[in-house]
Amino acid sequence: MEILHFVFGVLGNAAALFLFLAPVITFRRILKSKSTEQFSGIPYIMTLLNCLLSAWYGLPFVSPHNLLVSTINFTGATIESIYVLVYIVFAPKKMRKKMLILLSMVLTVFSTVALVSLFALHGNGRKLFCGFAATIFSICMYASPLSIMRVVITTKSVEFMPFFLSLFTFLCGTFWFIYGLLGHDPFVAEP
Repeated sequence: MEILHFVFGVLGNAAALFLFLAPVITFRRILKSKSTEQFSGIPYIMTLLNCLLSAWYGLPFVSPHNLLVSTINFTGATIESIYVLVYIVFAPKKMRKKMLILLSMVLTVFSTVALVSLFALHGNGRKLFCGFAATIFSICMYASPLSIMRVVITTKSVEFMPFFLSLFTFLCGTFWFIYGLLGHDPFVAEP
């Protein structure tokens, strides 16, 4: 059972890496056109928050036996930070302001969770607090591509809803669900 748990953790890491790299095509287009066009920045900002919280949750002093969760999410946080910064640079003024506010909120939420868990909670209480926070924002991350649905419906085109982002979101969720089930960790399985 431990081997199977590890295998699905590795598969989850691979799918998550592809999920984090899927927007490279979108960001090439943004860089080339020097415009965010009608692409939404919300999935990237929500993924950044999810990565930060999940990486924190997977640390051994928060949740033992989840180091695979931490390693890929620290990588994801780095990649998503680059996407968010590029998006902010090329976004129209109104959207840039919205994204900067969202980024401030993301950093505030993460810092609050990390500091409260580090200084006010211990043992199972820390794991529960961080697990709930990570779960809530993982669900937000998995739902965030739906923010572009209005554009898809209005334009009757999926041009601004990248296929690979949707595919790897599905695969990533599936592998981490199985990993969480095998490890008896509802905070990894539920999102």
